[in-house]
Amino acid sequence: MKPFCFADGTIVPTESATLHPMDLGLIRGYGIFDFFRTVNYTPLFLENYLDRFITSAEKTFLPLPYSRAQLSEIIHLLIEKNNLEKGGLRMVLSGGISENHFSPAAGKLFIFAESLSLPSEEKYREGIKLLTLEYVRPIADIKTTNYTLPVWHSVNWKRLGAEDVLYHWNGWVSESSRSNFFIVKNGVLHTPNQHILLGITRKHILDMVKNAVIRPISLEEVWDADEAFISSTTKVLLPVTQLDERKIGNGKPGPVTMEILERFRKLEKEIVA
Repeated sequence: MKPFCFADGTIVPTESATLHPMDLGLIRGYGIFDFFRTVNYTPLFLENYLDRFITSAEKTFLPLPYSRAQLSEIIHLLIEKNNLEKGGLRMVLSGGISENHFSPAAGKLFIFAESLSLPSEEKYREGIKLLTLEYVRPIADIKTTNYTLPVWHSVNWKRLGAEDVLYHWNGWVSESSRSNFFIVKNGVLHTPNQHILLGITRKHILDMVKNAVIRPISLEEVWDADEAFISSTTKVLLPVTQLDERKIGNGKPGPVTMEILERFRKLEKEIVA
């Protein structure tokens, strides 16, 4: 965590930021957040992340007492104050202190600047393993702070050699715990359309790949896929070469996956040039 954050309406030392112990964010796990990267002091795709954060606040009935322009100004001030050439920024809006300890109230806005470590090059080169998990994330289209199940489940991931999970329900896959999911079959990119967060990295991948198909995808199709990968802010795009104990395709990152990764990295360079 970097030295300065935004809390209580101003930029303060991060160690001095506080949350009331009766805030719904703590006692009910109710709140929203968003996270984006900076490269060369530039917040990547900032307008897209602000869109989602503002929409999440509206959908969760949490008052957001700052305009888009004010949020953008605060973010740029934090980047400067923390000398955040390359790192992450996390916006959090808590559920507030509720009279009945249950209903959404006026919450507290925090914006934290963070150091960031991307996955190792070995993971991009060799691919990763996911574990299937029968689950649908609650109100999946909103980026809430409710990650209870995957945090609990993650205790087993390292022991099982896995990076994350792949959620599925009634035979249909949706997403990973912190990433969107894609498969490639016969050279065509496919991604689920239900029970998912509309990821910003996902959006830009779909903008690049014009013939991508957005539709329900069955677990059986994943087993039969030629390639698979996950996408997120912090991972960009990670090839998935194993699901549980079965290989995806030939068990190596595929050409379509690696081409999309290369194109996305080129896009980032063009933005910060």
